[in-house]
Amino acid sequence: MSYEKCCRTQAVVVHGLATLLSHYRRHPGQLAMLLLGLWVASALWSGVQAINASARDSYARAEALFTTGLDRLERRDGQALTLNDYLRLRRAGLPVSPLLEGHLEAPDGTRLTVIGIDPFTLPGDSPFATAGSTGELTDFLTPPWQTRLAPDTLTALGVMDRRARGAGPRLADGRRLPPLVLAPSLPPDTLVMDIAAAAVLLDSGERLSRMVAAPDSLAEAPEGLVLTRAATLVSPGQLTESFHLNLTAMALLALVVGLFIVQAALGLALEQRLAMLRTLRALGVSGRSLVGLLTLELLLLGLVGALAGIVSGVWLARLLLPDVAATLGSLYGAGVTAELNLPWHYWVGGVAVTLGGLFLAGAGVLWRAARLSVLGLGQSQAWRAGFRRQLRFMRLAGALVALAGLALWAWLARQPPGEGLLAGFGLMAALLLASALWLSPLLAALLAGLEKLAHRRPLTQWALADLQLQLPRLSLAMMALLIALSANLGVSSMVGGFRLTFLDWLDQRLVADLYLRPPAERFEEIDAWLAERAEVAERLPTRRTEATLLEVEREGLTRELALPTSLYGITPGKALMPSWPLLATLAGREAAWQAFREGEAFINEQLAISEGLAPGDRLILGAPQGREGVTVAAVYPDYGNTRGEVLLATPQLTSRFGAPPGSIGIVLTAGTDDAALGQALTRRFGLGGDSLVDQREVKRIATGIFERTFTITRALSALTLGVAALALLASLLAQARERRRRLAPLWALGVPRAQLIGVQLGQLGGAAFVTGALAIPLGIVLALGLVEVINVAAFGWRLPLFLFPEEILLTLATAVAVALLATALPAITLWRTPPRALLAEEANS
Repeated sequence: MSYEKCCRTQAVVVHGLATLLSHYRRHPGQLAMLLLGLWVASALWSGVQAINASARDSYARAEALFTTGLDRLERRDGQALTLNDYLRLRRAGLPVSPLLEGHLEAPDGTRLTVIGIDPFTLPGDSPFATAGSTGELTDFLTPPWQTRLAPDTLTALGVMDRRARGAGPRLADGRRLPPLVLAPSLPPDTLVMDIAAAAVLLDSGERLSRMVAAPDSLAEAPEGLVLTRAATLVSPGQLTESFHLNLTAMALLALVVGLFIVQAALGLALEQRLAMLRTLRALGVSGRSLVGLLTLELLLLGLVGALAGIVSGVWLARLLLPDVAATLGSLYGAGVTAELNLPWHYWVGGVAVTLGGLFLAGAGVLWRAARLSVLGLGQSQAWRAGFRRQLRFMRLAGALVALAGLALWAWLARQPPGEGLLAGFGLMAALLLASALWLSPLLAALLAGLEKLAHRRPLTQWALADLQLQLPRLSLAMMALLIALSANLGVSSMVGGFRLTFLDWLDQRLVADLYLRPPAERFEEIDAWLAERAEVAERLPTRRTEATLLEVEREGLTRELALPTSLYGITPGKALMPSWPLLATLAGREAAWQAFREGEAFINEQLAISEGLAPGDRLILGAPQGREGVTVAAVYPDYGNTRGEVLLATPQLTSRFGAPPGSIGIVLTAGTDDAALGQALTRRFGLGGDSLVDQREVKRIATGIFERTFTITRALSALTLGVAALALLASLLAQARERRRRLAPLWALGVPRAQLIGVQLGQLGGAAFVTGALAIPLGIVLALGLVEVINVAAFGWRLPLFLFPEEILLTLATAVAVALLATALPAITLWRTPPRALLAEEANS
């Protein structure tokens, strides 16, 4: 009996599932629409997650070099450390370790970072300090030494065998590396070897890059050296978290828009299968079994769409990852491999997120199917009858989401400046969701109002009433279009505004014609030589050092801090002051520069926002001679910087904080040949080719960094907009035949087919135009939130809000063009359909 029952159940499942799937054989467009939604949603989500997973793996490998974080020692005069400096400190009993760092070129042109270490004195439990077993340590320390590298660096060296042994490969200049040993925990394009081997390869002699020590093992800096605590080194993972969060938010938006397509396809397919479902129920299939069959159908379709999406996502990630790696390397200094390294949970997570989204999108359909009676299943109007209740629910849900957004906004207003990144994204999500929920009630109210106004125009009144009838099916596609259009407009405004602001800022900052980075030991000599040259109109030397912000004084109140802060020195010359931007001053621009020349300070926007500082505040900074106090005279923008910075006049920074020499900006007199001056500098002082940089080259490099920064955001934004367009297109095409049947009575009453086509174009083009028009203010508010909330929380500085009329026109044009395209294809079919066939469709409906 039990066996027979099992066989019966199996037969019900097999035949019932075959019956349900047979619907897609008769309506392949609906199957394509459903799989398309799953595919694009899964592809974009999986692609971004693959990029993030690979990048985070690279960060972990980079931080594995020095897992505990190390204090750094460098010479105060800016000259290179030597082996004698190291020996002097070790003889004095200080626990320091030498470090040598340089760059070499691989045969394929890849820039390789070489790190030479002393594993005996390097602090911490890093695997490079111990180098494994005793035998491995001996091989690491003695000729021919060892080169430790990550497996993905082998390609750059032209080595195909990952079990590389024996003599090492040659570099671009023909020199041979020590034998290779794979270390998967290393970051890409990094070679670690004994410091003696590195010195030979880099031809550094007794020069050292720096010395390192365990955190807090040194109470103070030895004489003549600068001690930089490990706390001042920010993890790449921290710096880039906001970048990945932005990518994830864009991918999640694409996932949601794709699920709109899925839900629209599921609703349409279920409505057209009402007669089939009624028959299955009449044949004895219970409501629970029917819901189970529909769930199994969703599972099968979801697996197909998810797997196709993951494969496409990996392809998309491989396509975009080089740009991401270049972006993160240029903007944050974080090395990211250009090869995907995907953990096993990535594949499981991709399938789980897609299936979870699918069942979330299909939950409403399953719930409705479970609640409808056998008789109710045959009434096609049963779905539309509940739309008014659905509108009331959407208005209420939109109000609740809006209240949640207001609560987040109120909470953010009470947070310290620069905090609340996740809450900011929550506020943006609440704004988008509330607007999407209110869209259908607003369209329904607008159509009802227009219908009353058109009572003297029967055809217009019919078109408005018919559009109201279509609204239940169009609402999801219109919501997806609204979200994508507004998000695209907001992101485009932010990116375009950043571009204009950044380029303008570069023009203001790069006022000198040439920028010279002379050796520290010859800085004064070269500066004096430039002062005597007639072709040099002005010299703008800079210096840089580190300090600790100890206290902040305001109106007699003192607030203690222990904040590591960068100090930067500039020369307030005639060429620099007019173009240097200031956001806030105490008594005007001229007074601010006068106070700056006399020893007061400017602070960057990041420091002002993070610590709530303003012009007039008094800062107490730690200095080699003790404590130094400066008054904040102005706040200036510092786009792209991730840290707080205090700006002082270069002579003040030199005398009060002992900052080492930096660079010299050279302003030339009119008509001067900059190439001739460069040749004279090279001949006189023997400078390297990279010591003198043309201002145009600096701007070109900086602009290239910026353009790569938003390559991925732009790509995802365009793909998301394309997905929304597909959602609307697929929804309208899926309903094309039914809409054509409803036009048959009008044609029979004498309305020409050309006019009927015009009615269809006006219906959907008008609805899309209204949706696009609503997306414009929503996109502007979203752009304001991105620059005022998200950018401040992620980077610590604000951007001015820019609006671009061409982007607004593109938003409207995209909405209307997609609607007209989706209407034009069925209209062509209507034009070609014989009158007899048109009437036959209506008779058979």
